[in-house]
Amino acid sequence: MTVTSLGAPAGYQWKAPLRPTSLTREVIPMPLRPALATAAGAALILLVAAPSAPADSDTKAESQETVTVDDTAVMAADGTVTVSGTYKCVDSTGPTFVSASVGQRASTNRYAIGGTVAVCDGKEHRWQNESRPSPSTLKHGKADVEATIVELRSAGILGGLPLPHFHAVLKKNVTLSKA
Repeated sequence: MTVTSLGAPAGYQWKAPLRPTSLTREVIPMPLRPALATAAGAALILLVAAPSAPADSDTKAESQETVTVDDTAVMAADGTVTVSGTYKCVDSTGPTFVSASVGQRASTNRYAIGGTVAVCDGKEHRWQNESRPSPSTLKHGKADVEATIVELRSAGILGGLPLPHFHAVLKKNVTLSKA
């Protein structure tokens, strides 16, 4: 902005900000991490929201993939929660885990209870996750556990960013008992 001296009529000169055009090579760089995070978030939302129509091989795999939760979860005096069950999965190509969370009806909070590396060989395996959620409002008594077999698959889009692929999910009412 330019202002004229005293006594002369006031005026100013304004210059428009530079913007890249097809005629200029000047580019204002955008930070890479926010751009990747935005793209990954959009892809994840689209992936989760999009309905899927399984192919014949997927239907066969889904019938062979299960996760169970034992009827009782244990909470120790220090607040450490242990949940367990069985799982069976096939055809994983990336890192695969059995994750679990626990919640109670008196609260809208859910607490992640660890993750176990899963072997997807079509055989049934035991899993057990343990964690001490903090801060926790969990009490002994009725609770629900959600167990998920999730695989991180490298997607061809977004430069190979791993996206979740869910093999099996189960939400079950359990008893959260004393250790």
